[in-house]
Amino acid sequence: SLARVGRIHTPHGIIDTPGYVAVATNGALKGVDFRDADVGGVNSKGVMSDHDGQQLVFSNTYHLLLQPGTEVVEGAGGLHKFMNRRDRPLITDSGGFQVFSLAYGSVHEELSTGGELK
Repeated sequence: SLARVGRIHTPHGIIDTPGYVAVATNGALKGVDFRDADVGGVNSKGVMSDHDGQQLVFSNTYHLLLQPGTEVVEGAGGLHKFMNRRDRPLITDSGGFQVFSLAYGSVHEELSTGGELK
């Protein structure tokens, strides 16, 4: 059955579903160099992917706030440019789980020190 097969069209590219989404918590995948993303290509369905076939990468906004920080991401020209995924989709979550679940402990301390405790 093709009941769960779909395509999501975004300004940065198409995402086939279902699919594997790699997690780049702080904007980077360990062991994968996004500078090589352009050696990816177009699959048989005409969808762009990076060299490891990643159509979509996931990052966490809370962790990006702490490291590398908003100034670094903004200085790079935004998250797509910072992650070198200018023509590839990415997704972030709000980081709300970390903020609300840890609001009175280490998260509060990290936020009040600008991430210096991490």
